[in-house]
This record gives sequence, structure tokens and C-alpha cells, in this order.
Amino acid sequence: TDTIRLGQFLKLANLVDSGSDAKFLLAEGEITVNGEVEIRRGRQLRAGDVVEFEGIAARVIAG
Repeated sequence: TDTIRLGQFLKLANLVDSGSDAKFLLAEGEITVNGEVEIRRGRQLRAGDVVEFEGIAARVIAG
């Protein structure tokens, strides 16, 4: 199945500028996946998952 790591997705979706930004925001509990706080940068995302940060939502689509 097609998956992408949360840290990679955050950068591709332009929600963060760098991996270190992603790491910090995840550690602070600022990012949710499907409505639940996620702290693992390596979390595998699949098509249909919704990532939210500061009121901005990005949906993972198959590619």
C-alpha cells in the first residue's frame, strides 16, 4: 500500500519548513491526524488520512 511518513507529509504539504520544525511541533502536541494528537514523526499515513495544524487541514491522497 502507498504510505508516507508524517514528517515527510508535513514538509510536502508546506505545513512546516523543515524536519526540525516538524519534530518540535509534534513534540508539543500541535499536530493531529484524523482528529487525534500525534507525536510520532514516523507515523505512516495512508490515503484519506487528514492532518491538521493551526486550523489548516491537509488530506493524504493516493499518488
